[in-house]
Amino acid sequence: MARFSALVLDFLRDRRGATALEYGFIAFLISIAAVAAIREIGPSLAAKYAGVLPGLQ
Repeated sequence: MARFSALVLDFLRDRRGATALEYGFIAFLISIAAVAAIREIGPSLAAKYAGVLPGLQ
């Protein structure tokens, strides 16, 4: 039982996976910000392209 307790304590003290989780969380927040920015900019870009398209034809 003491060996099991030692293994559980080692597992709880191990911080190697914490950095990966932090980077994953940062990437998630950046992706949310990117999606929000694209949704805001999208309609104005579509209007610009629609205005330029007749000149290209």
